[in-house]
Amino acid sequence: MKSDSVIGCLLGTAVGDALGLPYEGLSPGRARRLLGPPDRYHFIGRCGMVSDDTEHSRMVLEALLSSDSDPDRFETEFARRLKWWLLCLPAGCGLATARACLKLWLGFAPSSSGVFSAGNGPAMRSAVLGTMFEDVNVVLDFVRRSTRITHTDPKALFGAQVVALAAWLNRQQQPFDGQQFLALVERSLPSEAEELLTLLKSAGRSVQLGETTPEFAASQGMSHGVSGYVYQTVPVAIHAWLAHSDCYENAVQAVIDCGGDADTTSAIVGGIVGAGVGPNGIPAALLSSLWEWPYTVDYLTKLASDCATAVDSCQRTSNQSSRRWLMHPGVPLRNIVFLIIVLSHGFRRLLPPWWRWPNRHLRRLSSRFAQSQFTLNKPRRPAENCRDESNAQNRWIEPLTSDPRVKSPPVAGSCRVWFWLAGPGRFA
Repeated sequence: MKSDSVIGCLLGTAVGDALGLPYEGLSPGRARRLLGPPDRYHFIGRCGMVSDDTEHSRMVLEALLSSDSDPDRFETEFARRLKWWLLCLPAGCGLATARACLKLWLGFAPSSSGVFSAGNGPAMRSAVLGTMFEDVNVVLDFVRRSTRITHTDPKALFGAQVVALAAWLNRQQQPFDGQQFLALVERSLPSEAEELLTLLKSAGRSVQLGETTPEFAASQGMSHGVSGYVYQTVPVAIHAWLAHSDCYENAVQAVIDCGGDADTTSAIVGGIVGAGVGPNGIPAALLSSLWEWPYTVDYLTKLASDCATAVDSCQRTSNQSSRRWLMHPGVPLRNIVFLIIVLSHGFRRLLPPWWRWPNRHLRRLSSRFAQSQFTLNKPRRPAENCRDESNAQNRWIEPLTSDPRVKSPPVAGSCRVWFWLAGPGRFA
């Protein structure tokens, strides 16, 4: 049923967002040591909260409901919600989106308020649009209108359209493979999207070879995490979806393991996969542990159901509760609580365990100090007076301890600070 796809997409976006949020900005190695596997929430105890990824998806559906799916009215309604959303001081907001919202407050029209940016903001809110309409061309038009309010770089539009096409294909409840998806993208996108299409083909080949999503990300130069650049976010998200299209948990965990902008990548993957598996395919334990107010899980479920029904019937909705407020008056209080928790996570990251590379680096450096026992009170000697003749290209090098003419300083005094810094567990 269509309503199940819409509900699954929105709830999948929310759960993926909440799972990935504590991992945002961490490298894969540091995330594993600091938080462990992403099999549960780590935001506030075992509960999770959502960020702008879910909030934008919710506002897209609210705008569709308020506009009765009229494209022009949808654009106006969504722009109005973005303006008030920024006024509620969200803790997470991309720079391009913030600048666009400020331009809306200054009187710019929604069609001209966007800024030139290739960020993943439009992509994170496009999956729900892919579940709403049967006609692909209608989906692409709504994605274009949603994108240009905040982003004008064609790359941002192409990435958002790819995400919507993935959700549209996944909601069909029919078997498909990566080649069908790539053919759909190639038919739907212009020739200017050739770079993105090449990246998507690489993701498809990687899935066929049996590579994991982190392995694919590393092969594309993202071994330290996926950035907010849409041409990094979307191919990795598509890889996770194609590799785990029928298992929500595996898909979301695979993309979080890549590190970087984990909340957005997992929200995108969660929305795409959720459109196929529906609300019953999302773990009930994760839904019940989603700690949100005033936009609770029940609210999101009812919103998605009402929106799907309204679009199917092509009639004006009578659901006034979803249109009573452009933004619930309790949102600022919720955002203050959210910000305090985010800051606590930031301070937590200042504590051990830190990155592992300083540990290896300092141990190697201290070992060299101990072995060579450099002297600081003797003049440097020409290379030919030293035992290592292979370093003669460097005319002046330090003499080695085996030279009897050199008096070595005590190791303990000169290296004590290095052994203290590189001691076991200092940076592990």
